[in-house]
Amino acid sequence: QVQLVETGGGLVQAGGSLRLSCAASGRAFSTHTMAWFRQAPGKEREFVAASRWSGFSTYSAYYADSVKGRFTISRDNAKNTVYLQMNSLKPEDTAVYYCAARGGSYTATTPSEYNYWGQGTQVTVSS
Repeated sequence: QVQLVETGGGLVQAGGSLRLSCAASGRAFSTHTMAWFRQAPGKEREFVAASRWSGFSTYSAYYADSVKGRFTISRDNAKNTVYLQMNSLKPEDTAVYYCAARGGSYTATTPSEYNYWGQGTQVTVSS
């Protein structure tokens, strides 16, 4: 069982930055695929970014086209924490952001591919 707790959401002006954190409990964090999704009001939950184990101590990151070049996912295995650094924020980035996890190394970009979810943290970008 894995429990996920997100922190770091808030209100920011367009062009600003925020860093989200997701603390995970449970074992084998280092080999889990960790991801961020977001859901805006009236819309489906959508993939933002993910980090998967690539062997030894290396990880691969992949991103939705809408955030590529602006957002960065990273992880600190010693702290069982994954981060989402969000720069150059736009009003359309406004959403509840969710951390997700699944066992193993997969290129997984749909919500159904993840077993564990956090409660979400609100990010609001004002224009």
